[in-house]
Amino acid sequence: MTKICLECGEKIVGREDKKFCNDACRNTYNNKRNKDTTNLIRNTHNSLRKNYRILLDNNTEGKTKISRKKLKDLGFDFSLITSIYTTKTNNTYYFIYDQGYMPLDDDWYILVKKN
Repeated sequence: MTKICLECGEKIVGREDKKFCNDACRNTYNNKRNKDTTNLIRNTHNSLRKNYRILLDNNTEGKTKISRKKLKDLGFDFSLITSIYTTKTNNTYYFIYDQGYMPLDDDWYILVKKN
């Protein structure tokens, strides 16, 4: 039985379990197959990285107060975080990796760094 490449349709020579005629066809096939998932992950990661940089650049002392307006003006996306930490006193911190923030009164935030 002759096997054909899943990507280009060429005849496959070699091992019985081969699905592609060469590495280029294998890579092209898998890249097409994973395109939607890869784009979603890439876009989410880029947004998380942007949030992280904004927090890092504005929290040089390890603990800083900043307004919501300034964070929004810098392009911060409040919908993307990597974890939530609630203290014993019920204060909730939102983190992007080791950089976090906690809402204060009057649209102010405290920026912190996790040790």
